[in-house]
Amino acid sequence: MYENNQAQAVIYCRVSSKSQEEEGHGLQSQETRCREFVAAKGYQVAAVFPDTITGGGDFMKRPGMVALLSFLDAQPDQNFVVIFDDLKRFARDTRFHLDLREAFRARSAKIECLNFKFDETPEGEFIETIMAAQGALERKQNGRQVSQKMKARMQNGYWVHTAPAGYRYKTVKGHGKLLIADEPLASIVREGIEGYASGRYQTQAELKRFFEAHPDFPRNKKGEIVQQRVTDILTHPLYAGYICSKVYDLDWRKGQHEALISVETYDKVQQRRNGSAKAPARRNIGEDFALRGFATCGDCGVPLRSSWAKGKYKRYPYYLCQTKSCESYGKSIPRDKLEDAFGEVVKSLQPSPSLFALAKAMFRNAWDARLNQMQGAAQSAKCQIADAEKQIEALLGRIMNATNDTVIGTYEEKIGELEKTKVRLQDKLTYPVPYPGRFDEMLELSLKFLANPWKL
Repeated sequence: MYENNQAQAVIYCRVSSKSQEEEGHGLQSQETRCREFVAAKGYQVAAVFPDTITGGGDFMKRPGMVALLSFLDAQPDQNFVVIFDDLKRFARDTRFHLDLREAFRARSAKIECLNFKFDETPEGEFIETIMAAQGALERKQNGRQVSQKMKARMQNGYWVHTAPAGYRYKTVKGHGKLLIADEPLASIVREGIEGYASGRYQTQAELKRFFEAHPDFPRNKKGEIVQQRVTDILTHPLYAGYICSKVYDLDWRKGQHEALISVETYDKVQQRRNGSAKAPARRNIGEDFALRGFATCGDCGVPLRSSWAKGKYKRYPYYLCQTKSCESYGKSIPRDKLEDAFGEVVKSLQPSPSLFALAKAMFRNAWDARLNQMQGAAQSAKCQIADAEKQIEALLGRIMNATNDTVIGTYEEKIGELEKTKVRLQDKLTYPVPYPGRFDEMLELSLKFLANPWKL
């Protein structure tokens, strides 16, 4: 036994998460109880080592415990008593419990606990092992229970992981924590995804620059938006209102949260991502040459290049052909001359009243045809959904009677495909039918543009 006036105490405190530290004051309470215990024993507190993580049972993954062992290693000639509030704070895994006991033994450190007495007798070691095994059992049972609750909640349409960019959690009566749109970030994410789907942003690099242009968009510790975050945003079904999880084997479950994009937009994004690669748009084109990419050479038909020529007193803008095999190779056209000529052409683009009437009639016919098509598509979608449900029911029956794992796996893949098909069809049924007067409202702006494009 150490003599009271010689023993130096080292206090170890641990909680399982940062939230417990911030909300429950667990570390402070443990340290207070341990200090009272040390005072009663007549020891002196040499140091206190806190931890806010579990380490998954492995004490070497806890920074506080690693620091404590290093502290003991740095003073091999000093006798220390390591104080724990509870046996569960020591190690909640049988193997790691015994390894940690051996680590302290190798450093000649004594262990004392407020709620458990360590005994070096065979009977004491047996009881200690049983208590450690009980702690390991509780830890694994708690982990299983948490996992089951998280899976059940996701099956009910609730996301349980970190809220992605554009969403935040809000406690809603009858739902608990529910994802809601986090404005203005939600609008930024929606515009970015829809812009990529429509081709407004040809590459993910361009979409990344769009996000970087908004100071409020979340960044990493270095203040950067990494490309992986852009990819995650484009591929996350959560933005389309559905929940998928490989961990919990969930595929396209309808979420309780509001979608930022449609399933159709999500599909367009995936098709574009799986298509051919495109070179990123140049960042230095600027707005100096409005016809860059549109104006072509009259001889070879290749788009004209643009550049600034340095004069004696100032710089001059030019368009020029740089196709070596062209007769006009190297010939340049002053920018203002070319763009003014283009402006004169645009000014002349004013259709006649009879052409306006014809265009309006054509738009009306196309509008009515599209409405009829939407109604037919809705009816067809309902029939296809009913057919998919019948196929799923039949496949489930086959799975119940199947014994071959390969056959069962094939059936499950087919059911997954049918579930995705149902989701897409159900999404189409949610498309709103234009209200009366919508045609005139939309056509007015179009005709205004056609009447005099130069004004715009």
